[in-house]
Amino acid sequence: MTITLPLRPQEEAELEAIARAKGLSVEALVREALDGVLARASEIPASALSEPASGGLLVSAMQASPFKEMDLEAVRVPLPMRDIAS
Repeated sequence: MTITLPLRPQEEAELEAIARAKGLSVEALVREALDGVLARASEIPASALSEPASGGLLVSAMQASPFKEMDLEAVRVPLPMRDIAS
């Protein structure tokens, strides 16, 4: 399978710099990251992989994500209201 992922120029430059610093090609760096994600897939319950998509599955996947610093809480702000004239 081939996956195409559009990157912003800054992201591309960062990937190239990280790969160069590690002595890897960009492809090898991305493969290394993908291998890490796939290795942690065992943290996702097997039932979640076969059930229809739901909010619970998203929560399970995010909890197993290596990006733990992501915040799933919605930002709540009061909606603007107009006065009601009687």
